[in-house]
Amino acid sequence: MLSKGEPIHLIDVREGYEHTDFNIGGKLAPLSELFDHLENIPRLQPVVIYCKMGVRIQIAIQRLEEKYDFTNLTNLQGGTEAWKKFVSNR
Repeated sequence: MLSKGEPIHLIDVREGYEHTDFNIGGKLAPLSELFDHLENIPRLQPVVIYCKMGVRIQIAIQRLEEKYDFTNLTNLQGGTEAWKKFVSNR
């Protein structure tokens, strides 16, 4: 989506120190705080949620879909670790 220039919203559910060490341009919203800022998550634009390896992504998406009826969420498979491998193999 990014390479095609499609409008997407990136949300990083890792902790602040992880985001500072490495990020792909997403808005930081740690999982522990994510649900306090629902108004900042668009509902009409694709939202890609990511963390380091994928566990927190699954928790975030499941809760957002089940409790708050989001239908536009995508999981960055493998998180930032997979992203790093993808970028280094290009």
